[in-house]
Amino acid sequence: MSAGESVLAFDDLTLGYDRHPAVHHLEGTVRRGDLLAVLGPNGAGKSTLLKGIIGVLRPLAGVIRFTGVRRDQVAYLPQQAEIDRAFPIGVFDFVAMGLWRSLGALGGLSGAARIRVGEALSAVGLSGFERRPIGSLSGGQMQRILFARLLLQDAPLILLDEPFTSIDARTAADLLALVKRWHGERRTVLAVLHDLDQVRAHFPQALLLARQPVAWGPTPDVLTQGNLTRARTLCEAWDESAHVCPGRAGGPR
Repeated sequence: MSAGESVLAFDDLTLGYDRHPAVHHLEGTVRRGDLLAVLGPNGAGKSTLLKGIIGVLRPLAGVIRFTGVRRDQVAYLPQQAEIDRAFPIGVFDFVAMGLWRSLGALGGLSGAARIRVGEALSAVGLSGFERRPIGSLSGGQMQRILFARLLLQDAPLILLDEPFTSIDARTAADLLALVKRWHGERRTVLAVLHDLDQVRAHFPQALLLARQPVAWGPTPDVLTQGNLTRARTLCEAWDESAHVCPGRAGGPR
Protein backbone atom coordinates (compact mmCIF):
# COMPACT_ATOMS: atom_id res chain seq x y z
CA MET A 1 0.00 0.00 0.00
CA SER A 2 1.04 3.56 -0.55
CA ALA A 3 1.76 5.76 2.41
CA GLY A 4 -0.77 8.40 3.38
CA GLU A 5 -4.20 8.99 4.85
CA SER A 6 -6.71 6.17 4.55
CA VAL A 7 -9.94 6.98 2.72
CA LEU A 8 -11.51 3.54 2.39
CA ALA A 9 -11.05 0.21 4.16
CA PHE A 10 -12.44 -3.29 3.68
CA ASP A 11 -12.73 -5.45 6.78
CA ASP A 12 -13.33 -9.13 5.90
CA LEU A 13 -15.78 -7.93 3.25
CA THR A 14 -18.16 -10.25 1.42
CA LEU A 15 -20.52 -8.95 -1.28
CA GLY A 16 -22.96 -10.89 -3.41
CA TYR A 17 -26.44 -11.45 -4.75
CA ASP A 18 -29.25 -13.54 -3.21
CA ARG A 19 -26.86 -14.74 -0.51
CA HIS A 20 -24.37 -16.04 -3.08
CA PRO A 21 -20.96 -14.37 -2.72
CA ALA A 22 -19.37 -12.56 -5.64
CA VAL A 23 -16.45 -11.15 -3.62
CA HIS A 24 -15.49 -12.58 -0.28
CA HIS A 25 -12.98 -12.05 2.54
CA LEU A 26 -11.52 -8.85 1.12
CA GLU A 27 -9.16 -7.05 3.47
CA GLY A 28 -7.27 -3.89 2.69
CA THR A 29 -6.99 -0.13 2.75
CA VAL A 30 -7.21 2.44 -0.03
CA ARG A 31 -5.27 5.60 0.71
CA ARG A 32 -5.63 9.16 -0.41
CA GLY A 33 -4.12 9.67 -3.84
CA ASP A 34 -4.03 5.98 -4.76
CA LEU A 35 -4.42 5.20 -8.45
CA LEU A 36 -5.66 1.62 -8.16
CA ALA A 37 -6.55 -0.75 -10.98
CA VAL A 38 -9.05 -3.49 -10.12
CA LEU A 39 -8.49 -6.52 -12.32
CA GLY A 40 -9.53 -10.12 -12.72
CA PRO A 41 -11.17 -12.57 -15.10
CA ASN A 42 -14.80 -12.13 -16.17
CA GLY A 43 -17.03 -12.79 -13.20
CA ALA A 44 -14.27 -12.04 -10.70
CA GLY A 45 -16.38 -9.53 -8.74
CA LYS A 46 -14.80 -6.30 -9.95
CA SER A 47 -18.00 -4.37 -10.72
CA THR A 48 -19.61 -5.90 -7.64
CA LEU A 49 -16.93 -4.31 -5.48
CA LEU A 50 -17.62 -0.84 -6.91
CA LYS A 51 -21.36 -1.27 -6.36
CA GLY A 52 -20.67 -2.21 -2.77
CA ILE A 53 -18.62 0.93 -2.26
CA ILE A 54 -21.36 3.23 -3.60
CA GLY A 55 -23.99 1.43 -1.51
CA VAL A 56 -26.01 -0.28 -4.24
CA LEU A 57 -25.09 -3.61 -2.62
CA ARG A 58 -25.03 -4.14 1.12
CA PRO A 59 -22.33 -6.44 2.49
CA LEU A 60 -23.33 -10.02 3.16
CA ALA A 61 -20.57 -10.01 5.76
CA GLY A 62 -17.82 -7.70 6.88
CA VAL A 63 -17.61 -3.94 6.61
CA ILE A 64 -16.79 -1.16 4.14
CA ARG A 65 -15.42 1.78 6.11
CA PHE A 66 -15.14 5.33 4.78
CA THR A 67 -12.31 6.75 6.83
CA GLY A 68 -11.27 9.86 4.91
CA VAL A 69 -14.33 10.68 2.80
CA ARG A 70 -18.09 10.32 3.04
CA ARG A 71 -20.07 8.03 0.74
CA ASP A 72 -21.81 11.07 -0.72
CA GLN A 73 -18.39 12.34 -1.82
CA VAL A 74 -17.86 9.39 -4.17
CA ALA A 75 -18.19 9.86 -7.95
CA TYR A 76 -19.09 6.74 -9.92
CA LEU A 77 -18.85 6.04 -13.63
CA PRO A 78 -20.91 2.95 -14.56
CA GLN A 79 -20.44 0.76 -17.58
CA GLN A 80 -22.08 2.27 -20.66
CA ALA A 81 -24.39 -0.74 -20.95
CA GLU A 82 -26.09 0.39 -17.73
CA ILE A 83 -27.11 3.76 -19.21
CA ASP A 84 -30.38 4.17 -21.10
CA ARG A 85 -29.20 5.95 -24.24
CA ALA A 86 -32.82 6.17 -25.46
CA PHE A 87 -33.78 8.56 -22.65
CA PRO A 88 -34.66 11.92 -24.25
CA ILE A 89 -32.03 14.19 -22.73
CA GLY A 90 -29.47 16.46 -24.34
CA VAL A 91 -25.74 16.50 -23.71
CA PHE A 92 -25.79 19.77 -21.74
CA ASP A 93 -28.49 18.63 -19.33
CA PHE A 94 -26.92 15.18 -18.97
CA VAL A 95 -23.55 16.64 -18.00
CA ALA A 96 -25.17 19.24 -15.72
CA MET A 97 -26.49 16.36 -13.59
CA GLY A 98 -22.96 16.28 -12.16
CA LEU A 99 -23.89 19.43 -10.21
CA TRP A 100 -26.95 18.00 -8.50
CA ARG A 101 -25.25 17.56 -5.12
CA SER A 102 -24.36 21.25 -4.96
CA LEU A 103 -27.55 22.58 -6.56
CA GLY A 104 -30.17 20.13 -5.34
CA ALA A 105 -32.61 18.12 -7.43
CA LEU A 106 -34.80 21.17 -8.12
CA GLY A 107 -32.10 23.81 -8.23
CA GLY A 108 -31.88 25.87 -11.40
CA LEU A 109 -28.60 26.46 -13.20
CA SER A 110 -27.01 29.81 -12.54
CA GLY A 111 -24.85 31.55 -15.10
CA ALA A 112 -21.76 30.36 -13.22
CA ALA A 113 -23.04 26.78 -13.25
CA ARG A 114 -23.66 26.93 -16.99
CA ILE A 115 -20.11 28.15 -17.48
CA ARG A 116 -18.85 25.16 -15.46
CA VAL A 117 -20.80 22.75 -17.68
CA GLY A 118 -19.33 24.38 -20.76
CA GLU A 119 -15.82 24.13 -19.30
CA ALA A 120 -16.33 20.43 -18.51
CA LEU A 121 -17.45 19.75 -22.09
CA SER A 122 -14.45 21.67 -23.39
CA ALA A 123 -12.14 19.61 -21.16
CA VAL A 124 -13.34 16.40 -22.84
CA GLY A 125 -13.26 17.88 -26.33
CA LEU A 126 -17.00 18.19 -26.92
CA SER A 127 -17.66 21.93 -27.09
CA GLY A 128 -20.52 22.50 -29.51
CA PHE A 129 -22.31 19.24 -28.60
CA GLU A 130 -24.53 20.84 -25.95
CA ARG A 131 -27.83 20.39 -27.84
CA ARG A 132 -27.14 16.93 -29.22
CA PRO A 133 -29.34 14.12 -27.77
CA ILE A 134 -27.23 11.53 -25.98
CA GLY A 135 -28.73 8.82 -28.18
CA SER A 136 -26.98 10.32 -31.20
CA LEU A 137 -23.48 10.01 -29.72
CA SER A 138 -20.86 7.43 -30.59
CA GLY A 139 -19.50 5.20 -27.84
CA GLY A 140 -16.40 7.36 -27.46
CA GLN A 141 -18.42 10.58 -27.33
CA MET A 142 -20.73 9.09 -24.71
CA GLN A 143 -17.76 8.15 -22.56
CA ARG A 144 -16.43 11.69 -22.88
CA ILE A 145 -19.63 13.23 -21.54
CA LEU A 146 -19.65 10.73 -18.68
CA PHE A 147 -16.19 11.99 -17.77
CA ALA A 148 -17.41 15.59 -18.10
CA ARG A 149 -20.13 14.82 -15.58
CA LEU A 150 -17.50 13.37 -13.23
CA LEU A 151 -15.44 16.55 -13.55
CA LEU A 152 -18.40 18.58 -12.26
CA GLN A 153 -18.82 16.32 -9.25
CA ASP A 154 -15.38 17.40 -8.04
CA ALA A 155 -15.15 14.27 -5.87
CA PRO A 156 -12.16 13.15 -3.77
CA LEU A 157 -12.91 9.46 -4.49
CA ILE A 158 -13.65 8.38 -8.07
CA LEU A 159 -14.79 4.91 -9.17
CA LEU A 160 -14.54 3.97 -12.86
CA ASP A 161 -16.12 0.76 -14.18
CA GLU A 162 -14.40 -0.22 -17.44
CA PRO A 163 -13.80 3.39 -18.51
CA PHE A 164 -11.76 2.57 -21.62
CA THR A 165 -13.70 -0.42 -22.99
CA SER A 166 -15.08 -0.25 -26.57
CA ILE A 167 -13.82 3.25 -27.32
CA ASP A 168 -11.26 4.45 -29.85
CA ALA A 169 -7.60 4.85 -28.95
CA ARG A 170 -7.67 8.66 -29.14
CA THR A 171 -10.58 8.89 -26.73
CA ALA A 172 -8.94 6.39 -24.37
CA ALA A 173 -5.74 8.46 -24.36
CA ASP A 174 -7.64 11.72 -23.70
CA LEU A 175 -9.62 10.21 -20.85
CA LEU A 176 -6.56 8.55 -19.36
CA ALA A 177 -5.00 12.03 -19.27
CA LEU A 178 -7.94 13.18 -17.12
CA VAL A 179 -7.39 10.23 -14.77
CA LYS A 180 -3.74 11.24 -14.43
CA ARG A 181 -4.86 14.81 -13.74
CA TRP A 182 -7.05 13.57 -10.88
CA HIS A 183 -4.14 11.53 -9.57
CA GLY A 184 -1.93 14.63 -9.68
CA GLU A 185 -4.58 16.46 -7.63
CA ARG A 186 -4.32 13.74 -4.94
CA ARG A 187 -7.77 12.39 -5.66
CA THR A 188 -8.23 8.67 -5.16
CA VAL A 189 -9.16 6.66 -8.25
CA LEU A 190 -10.27 3.01 -8.47
CA ALA A 191 -10.72 1.74 -12.03
CA VAL A 192 -11.95 -1.63 -13.24
CA LEU A 193 -9.70 -2.46 -16.18
CA HIS A 194 -8.82 -5.35 -18.52
CA ASP A 195 -5.80 -4.12 -20.48
CA LEU A 196 -2.78 -5.37 -18.53
CA ASP A 197 -0.31 -3.31 -20.57
CA GLN A 198 -2.31 -0.17 -19.82
CA VAL A 199 -2.34 -1.01 -16.13
CA ARG A 200 1.40 -1.66 -16.05
CA ALA A 201 2.09 1.64 -17.82
CA HIS A 202 -0.24 3.96 -15.91
CA PHE A 203 -1.54 2.46 -12.63
CA PRO A 204 1.00 2.10 -9.80
CA GLN A 205 -1.31 0.00 -7.60
CA ALA A 206 -3.41 -3.04 -8.51
CA LEU A 207 -5.96 -5.33 -6.88
CA LEU A 208 -6.36 -8.72 -8.54
CA LEU A 209 -9.70 -10.40 -7.77
CA ALA A 210 -11.05 -13.86 -8.50
CA ARG A 211 -14.16 -13.78 -6.30
CA GLN A 212 -11.58 -13.40 -3.55
CA PRO A 213 -8.44 -11.28 -3.33
CA VAL A 214 -5.49 -12.88 -5.09
CA ALA A 215 -3.00 -10.03 -4.69
CA TRP A 216 -3.04 -6.33 -3.78
CA GLY A 217 -0.10 -3.95 -3.89
CA PRO A 218 2.39 -2.43 -6.32
CA THR A 219 1.38 -3.37 -9.85
CA PRO A 220 4.62 -5.24 -10.77
CA ASP A 221 4.19 -7.44 -7.67
CA VAL A 222 0.52 -8.14 -8.42
CA LEU A 223 0.62 -8.84 -12.16
CA THR A 224 2.92 -11.83 -12.06
CA GLN A 225 2.22 -14.85 -14.23
CA GLY A 226 1.67 -16.95 -11.13
CA ASN A 227 -0.97 -14.58 -9.75
CA LEU A 228 -2.73 -14.28 -13.11
CA THR A 229 -2.85 -18.05 -13.51
CA ARG A 230 -4.17 -18.49 -9.97
CA ALA A 231 -6.91 -15.90 -10.60
CA ARG A 232 -8.04 -17.65 -13.76
CA THR A 233 -8.04 -21.05 -12.04
CA LEU A 234 -10.04 -19.78 -9.07
CA CYS A 235 -12.71 -18.24 -11.29
CA GLU A 236 -13.01 -21.36 -13.43
CA ALA A 237 -13.43 -23.52 -10.33
CA TRP A 238 -15.95 -21.25 -8.61
CA ASP A 239 -19.24 -22.83 -7.52
CA GLU A 240 -22.00 -20.42 -8.53
CA SER A 241 -24.36 -22.00 -5.99
CA ALA A 242 -21.95 -21.51 -3.09
CA HIS A 243 -23.31 -19.85 0.03
CA VAL A 244 -21.62 -17.28 2.16
CA CYS A 245 -18.89 -18.85 4.24
CA PRO A 246 -18.27 -17.64 7.80
CA GLY A 247 -15.99 -14.67 8.26
CA ARG A 248 -13.62 -14.12 11.13
CA ALA A 249 -16.52 -13.43 13.45
CA GLY A 250 -18.45 -16.48 12.27
CA GLY A 251 -20.83 -14.95 9.76
CA PRO A 252 -22.58 -11.82 8.52
CA ARG A 253 -22.56 -8.75 10.70
